[in-house]
Amino acid sequence: EVYFKNLSKQKQKEVMEKNGNNHKLRVCVATCNRADYSKLAPIMFGIKAEPQFFELDVVVLGSHLIDDYGNTYRMIEQDDFDIHTRLHTIVRGEDEAAMVESVGLALVKLPDVLNRLKPDIMIVHGDRFDALALATSAALMNIRILHIEGGEVSGTIDDSIRHAITKLAHYHVCCTRSAEQHLIAMCEDHDRILLAGCPSYDKLLSAKNKDYMSIISMWLGEDVKTRDYIVALQHPVTTDIKHSIKMFELTLDALISFNKRTLVLFPNVDAGDKEMVRVMRKKGIEHHPNFRAVKHVPFDQFIQLVAHAGCMIGNSSCGVREVGAFGTPVINLGTRQTGRETGENVLHVRDADTQDKILHALQLQFGKQYPCSKIYGDGNAVPRILKFLKSIDLKEPLQKKFCFPPVKDNISQDIDHILETQSALAVDLGGTNLRVAIVSMKGEIVKKYTQLNPKTYEDRLALILKMCVEAASEAVNVNCRILGVGISTGGRVNPREGIVLHSTKLIQEWSSVDLRTPISDALHLPVWVDNDGNCAALAERKFGHGKGIENFVTLITGTGIGGGIVHQHELIHGSSFCAAELGHIVVSLDGPECLCGSQGCIEAYASGIALQREAKKLHDDDLLLVEGMSMKEEEIVSAAHLIQAAKLGNTKAESVLRTAGTALGLGVVNILHTVNPSLVILSGVLANHYVNAVKDVINRQALASVKTVDVVVSNLADPALLGAASLVLDYTTRRIY
Repeated sequence: EVYFKNLSKQKQKEVMEKNGNNHKLRVCVATCNRADYSKLAPIMFGIKAEPQFFELDVVVLGSHLIDDYGNTYRMIEQDDFDIHTRLHTIVRGEDEAAMVESVGLALVKLPDVLNRLKPDIMIVHGDRFDALALATSAALMNIRILHIEGGEVSGTIDDSIRHAITKLAHYHVCCTRSAEQHLIAMCEDHDRILLAGCPSYDKLLSAKNKDYMSIISMWLGEDVKTRDYIVALQHPVTTDIKHSIKMFELTLDALISFNKRTLVLFPNVDAGDKEMVRVMRKKGIEHHPNFRAVKHVPFDQFIQLVAHAGCMIGNSSCGVREVGAFGTPVINLGTRQTGRETGENVLHVRDADTQDKILHALQLQFGKQYPCSKIYGDGNAVPRILKFLKSIDLKEPLQKKFCFPPVKDNISQDIDHILETQSALAVDLGGTNLRVAIVSMKGEIVKKYTQLNPKTYEDRLALILKMCVEAASEAVNVNCRILGVGISTGGRVNPREGIVLHSTKLIQEWSSVDLRTPISDALHLPVWVDNDGNCAALAERKFGHGKGIENFVTLITGTGIGGGIVHQHELIHGSSFCAAELGHIVVSLDGPECLCGSQGCIEAYASGIALQREAKKLHDDDLLLVEGMSMKEEEIVSAAHLIQAAKLGNTKAESVLRTAGTALGLGVVNILHTVNPSLVILSGVLANHYVNAVKDVINRQALASVKTVDVVVSNLADPALLGAASLVLDYTTRRIY
């Protein structure tokens, strides 16, 4: 460290000798508005504090000198800076032409000033049209330019102006690593780029502990508490003035509805600013008891106001840059700051047709406290900048060098991203296993947990809660926002109350059970419960073949036979929640006995249990195994063995499967004649074995008017979990943004 300090001193000494031992660097700082002064003032104080190295000339122009914007040149005088020149450069007007004329007026007036001052270097900040006039004048007059905050990406015309100034500037002070890489990618010489951080952070990071209650009381009223008010600062977007004014109207409507004390600052001098002021007055903001509308707040006081606010809203760069130093929640509106690097405290609302999305963003953000962000600085920018200025060799030619490095991508938080990452906890309560999964809005199973289903009610509920808590914790790590819990279970369910009225014989001790209340109380999330057949239909409606289909039926062919009916896009539950018990449609008066106690049900013929029963009969009669099959002595006969035997040519097994397929097909024909769907979806492990048999029965037995129905096999890998997730995702996202 000592070595590099000595090396730096030696370099500065050599530079002083090259520039002439008695020559001080004459620096002209030109400031155009309240915003750029907050960035330039710390540098100006640093320059003023080292008179042995620098001479400072201050030029003031732009909105600093306009009464409508608070005559903010006075704060420069209050900071004890001598203003060398005041230039009135703003042409009054409300359209883009006024900005162009203002740039032209500045270009006319600046050459005379620069000729008199003859600065060695001019410091220009940011991306305002006034700054473009400054940089153009200095570049054409062969005055070196130091550009502050180049390389950043935001939105609208500001990007174009900022990058134009970058091409005119000879030296660059940037705030972030990405901005540095952008400058390099724009062909700027790496040796003339300083990654210093934002100068305003030098003041920000030491400001929060100062007295602030008197400032809050002065601007918002004595009854206002910290974290219980909003600061709003919104400017017109010059590339789409009408839309930005509409966005401002919606913002004010949302703030009125949100009903919190709000400090509203007047917009910058830009095309459209007068119209925004008219919108404020039309809505009575200046006289509304919840609002305080002001033209200007001194920067030191503004820092305290945003540091202790419940939220800042608008499209000012201050919101996405400086406010991060305090962890204050920010809602960034529109496209004006699109692309800027932001901390996790910033939530973007890119577009809004109504106040609802902005209001929803306020509800998400207000009152939160985020970690303080140092993306834009660490509080040591000014010493770095002064050191950089001292290292400038005035005898070096101004010609730039060029290079083309890659640009690092930038990722920021966005409300549309939040909507995309909305997810559900899905629970599948099976006869054997209990499964819990995190399911995304797109139907992706992000994480899945499986445990054996306990036998008793108490143990079963405790395990559900444990697995859901574990999954909810993991959801944070995988960036999923859990909206609720959906539960798929066998048996008859009252979905309105979240109660399992009575379950199947596969799940004992599971009757008149309230699943919703204990799980909702434990997780503090809404809970939905429905029958597994209905859930399969919901899964098809949201993610599968049923998407966009008005009327369809789903049949589950697994251990049992179940299903769900969707009519006019809605699931049918029936008067006693017994609709779509499709497995218990009777297809034979003297058929085999079903688990429900009846005879001849589809489930008694075509379910996995029924096939297993027939396989055991064949095996007991030594009629199951054929050449190519073998079974271990302790192996349990299953439906899979029956299917394997049929594939190997066992006629007895083929006959059983044919009968099962016919029974299922007859059941489907009854369904077609009853509800007349346009699509039948076969789901479950046996679906592929039955689909052709079902189609054959329809062709033979169905009325001509329903024979054209499509019969397909589900392509969903896990309809039970996806259906449980659909319970949550369908209900919680029906709000329109």
